[in-house]
Amino acid sequence: MNFDFSNEILLENEFVKLRPIVAEDYNNLFDVATADKNLLQYSPNQVYSPELLQKFITNALEGYKNRTKYTFIIYDKIKQKYAGSSSFMNVSNYDSRLEIGGTWYGKESQRTGVNRNCKFLLLSYAFETLGAIRIEFKIDERNEASRKGVERIGAKFEGSLRSHTLLPDGFRRNTTCYSILREEWPHIKSNFPIY
Repeated sequence: MNFDFSNEILLENEFVKLRPIVAEDYNNLFDVATADKNLLQYSPNQVYSPELLQKFITNALEGYKNRTKYTFIIYDKIKQKYAGSSSFMNVSNYDSRLEIGGTWYGKESQRTGVNRNCKFLLLSYAFETLGAIRIEFKIDERNEASRKGVERIGAKFEGSLRSHTLLPDGFRRNTTCYSILREEWPHIKSNFPIY
């Protein structure tokens, strides 16, 4: 796999557009991020206040610089508004694997097909352009909606990491692990639930 953090990755279909997040996207994401304090209740990274959103964007930009995370802003082309964010994380070119994570959408974009279309574009790029062999997803075990979402697209449950991640409220979450392998992608792609 050859993930080059210096490349600008633009992913798009008729429903969504993903592009690298930039500092000016603070304004594009502000209303979505701050509308609901519980938007990211299962995540170690919160965005519900101006300070937390700025920290999120700063961390995303540092991820590019440090070559640890490649964060996208997501535009909903149907509603013609910014919907949220997702990232390629934990990239290992040597092992030909990466994680799709750090994903969040405003309430208005949930259960609308935005997430499925984004996942389709991200998986297609990772497997078909980058040559990934393994794509991982890590989810708080309590987050049933996200777990069902990755199961619906064909990711396989691999197990749980107990007391894995410290959340802002002091709770230590158990993290469930899912994956899709390159040899599984053609079948998953042909049955992918996008619309």
